[in-house]
Amino acid sequence: MRGDEKPGARVTPISREHQAWRAKVFASTWLSYVGFYFCRKPFTAAKSAIQHESGWDATTLANIYAAYLVSYAIGQFVASQMGTRLGPRRNVLLGMGLSIACTLAMGLTLDPWLWAGLIAVNGLAQATGWSGNIGAMAGWFHKQERGRVMGLWSTNFTTGALTSAWALGWVLSMHDQHMPAPWRWCFFAGSIVLGAIWIQFYFLQRNRPEDVGLPPIDDPSTAVDESKEPEPAMEGFMGLSRSSWINLLLVSGFYFFAKFVRYAVWSWATYFLIRNYKLPDSQANYYSTAFELGGLPGVFITGWLSDKYFKSKRAGVALIMMIGMTLATGALMMFGSSGVWPFTILLFLVGFTLYGPDALLSGAGAIDVGGRHRATFAAAVISGFGSSGPVVQELVIARMYDSKSGELGPIFALLFASAAAATLFCAALVWRNRRGGSGI
Repeated sequence: MRGDEKPGARVTPISREHQAWRAKVFASTWLSYVGFYFCRKPFTAAKSAIQHESGWDATTLANIYAAYLVSYAIGQFVASQMGTRLGPRRNVLLGMGLSIACTLAMGLTLDPWLWAGLIAVNGLAQATGWSGNIGAMAGWFHKQERGRVMGLWSTNFTTGALTSAWALGWVLSMHDQHMPAPWRWCFFAGSIVLGAIWIQFYFLQRNRPEDVGLPPIDDPSTAVDESKEPEPAMEGFMGLSRSSWINLLLVSGFYFFAKFVRYAVWSWATYFLIRNYKLPDSQANYYSTAFELGGLPGVFITGWLSDKYFKSKRAGVALIMMIGMTLATGALMMFGSSGVWPFTILLFLVGFTLYGPDALLSGAGAIDVGGRHRATFAAAVISGFGSSGPVVQELVIARMYDSKSGELGPIFALLFASAAAATLFCAALVWRNRRGGSGI
């Protein structure tokens, strides 16, 4: 027995069969979350083109998208219960299928009420993606490797946002006679991509090693005696101790403000580049991906650092990155309105410093808080509370933009304040670590 094992704990060797299935599960869940973005991004990518054809103002556009964001936030809690009953595999397959259908239908109409209904259902469907895929990953990897693995795996949402923006930007550039309304094809193309990914997920993804006849991958930090029930006893409300609930709420508070900034950039950066910086629709979509380009290395570096130098503690490295993000949003507040290139470069820096803590605390951090058996629940709670931030930003930013006649300064100040608040929640997690190791 190794020194870090608990009495009675058994650590299953990682066999070739385990490694092969690990690769399949990693790839299928990673691609699944990339694919979700192709049915999440069409509205924000085509927002200006839709406004041009419909005549809606920014507030109307925001009200429609808010229906998505509200249902997405509610859907996180629904998904946590569905994931427990159906299992991650069925939950994610159902969500992807429903999202495909809603996105296809949105490309066929411009009725605002019908759109609000379809986009709300799409939000519920999209909510299955993050917690469901994290729940699947939890059964295949040890705690000591989750920072590296989940850091690499969590590049899915930066890659999804990046590739969907590039692809949909290309669709929007097609203004020839065969495509008189290219914004509609943003929805059709997104549905086709997620449909193809649904197929590979069906064949490659499994929830646990036991589902394919392999022994479980026991974690020395969470393993239990084999003579006991595989499901651990309920320790407190929803099976989480008081200390775990404090950590869960602190991460949720962090995620509210982090997602406030992330969704503000996703929802409005392309729109601002068109309206304020006078770029064409397709070019604006390409420039806006500076945010995701910065996030790609940021996610991996943050996860690697947490395992290499922070002993699998997530909050310390997250705090360092969040301080950098607060400085980057401060620079955006001061210099972002001065031109396209300052705005784009600062988007890159905000993405680099934000995506790592975002992915680390909502991914590996959720598994650490909930443990292997309640990772889906913890991830859903964190994402559910965090998803309230995007709702607030969508409604507030649209009204600020319309009331200030398109002035960006107050909006950038709001992003700075949100970044500072997220940093304070990270600092609270670090303080708990230093008080007695009860943080994450």
